[in-house]
Amino acid sequence: MTFIIVTILLLGYIAIATEHITRINKAATAMFLGVVGWILYMVEGSSYVDLFYHTEYLSFLNGAPSTAAAVKTFIANNIFLRHIAEISQIVLFLLATMAIVDVLNANGCFAFIYECCRTKNSRKLIWYLAGASFIISANLDNLTTTVMMLAIMRKIVIETRFRMIYGSVIVLAANCGGCFTVIGDINSLVLWTKGAVTPTDFSLSLMLPALIAMIIPTYLISRTLPEHINIDSLRTVYRGDDSFLSRWQRILMLFIGIGGLWFIPTFHNITKLPPFVGALCVLAVFWVVNEFCNSSLVNASIIGGRTVPRSLQYDNLQTILYFIGLALAAGAIYETGAFRYAAFWLDSHIHNIYIVSGILGAASGILDNVALVLSSISMYDILSPEQVAASVDPAYASLFQQNGAYWQLIAFCGGVGGCLLPIGSIAGYALMKNEHVSIWWYFRMMTGKVLLGWIVGLAVFFLMNAYVL
Repeated sequence: MTFIIVTILLLGYIAIATEHITRINKAATAMFLGVVGWILYMVEGSSYVDLFYHTEYLSFLNGAPSTAAAVKTFIANNIFLRHIAEISQIVLFLLATMAIVDVLNANGCFAFIYECCRTKNSRKLIWYLAGASFIISANLDNLTTTVMMLAIMRKIVIETRFRMIYGSVIVLAANCGGCFTVIGDINSLVLWTKGAVTPTDFSLSLMLPALIAMIIPTYLISRTLPEHINIDSLRTVYRGDDSFLSRWQRILMLFIGIGGLWFIPTFHNITKLPPFVGALCVLAVFWVVNEFCNSSLVNASIIGGRTVPRSLQYDNLQTILYFIGLALAAGAIYETGAFRYAAFWLDSHIHNIYIVSGILGAASGILDNVALVLSSISMYDILSPEQVAASVDPAYASLFQQNGAYWQLIAFCGGVGGCLLPIGSIAGYALMKNEHVSIWWYFRMMTGKVLLGWIVGLAVFFLMNAYVL
């Protein structure tokens, strides 16, 4: 049964990677994988329970005879719900942060980016867009950043060819920026909620490698651009949902929204409550400020036309459903013991996290980086200092303790490696959808440059880990 579950998961990964061919939404595929994975796990549930949860199951029975119904009840209440609890933390965090971003965008709080990026100098423009995407994605999620920056870019750039180039750089910068903070990417957020990393150490370890991985390809691409391009000076200013707030009101909301997101790790450290509680708290405060700033629109006819941006709303919902499905599928695989066997094989035959993470990064360009990183996270447990000291190879085991190099590497390689091809990340799919970028064009234009930036960033991480941190 384990072989069947793993095979179905691999076929599902392939289906997700070929969404542009099959036209089957990857969120639907992921949800199907999650449900089927747990149904098949239930079929062989008694064997898995006896193998991994024998003592807990006997305690659950409390002297009662073991039956098929008892096994299913134990799995549903003691195993499945544990995975649901972990997934729910991520989902609630995403819902809160995505709501904050949507309100900021709807109120025109990102119009300042548009104002700063309007230039006919093509090389300045590419650095403006890359820098803004990198910084914003470190504070927001990379999909929302990509969709928003593509909308801003389309307001400036006229020619389709240049929009494809600038859009590709936006995706790269958004993925690089998102991978070095715990709130900038789903993969990093999962690592944080599981306790594998802490915000400060994670960012300090990956900021420079992520920055280099973005700068090198952007520089190489900028050298291929003409000095000047035509911009559309007649297009209306990017103001989100046609905001009527004053400039100072938008600055206030931007400060509270972004500042609140950065306060979440501090909230967690002070209260020890899960990160999603801090995100909900920030959303509540931000919501009050939004209502206050828009109080003049209440009962006015204009309020009826103020809605959350539909593009962000739809893409965010897909992202959440996609993550739920993949997380459920990964949980089913984990409970079969397949990930434990994979980790044992890697430790025995490769025994090098840089080679393992390199394979992960390369695969992320073909398959989806979220799916691969979630699987990589599930392969290893977070080791305590006592477990590290008692291991046969303490130096190697230390790589898997909290803030160990393994957790940082898979976040970096998954984020940057997902930019090798547009099908490697959700942000890349947004680019293909919005700018009609083909895989072959992206391969010729971007893949080699991204690969060089990734390798140099990986080398910098190695040197920092060996001699600095």
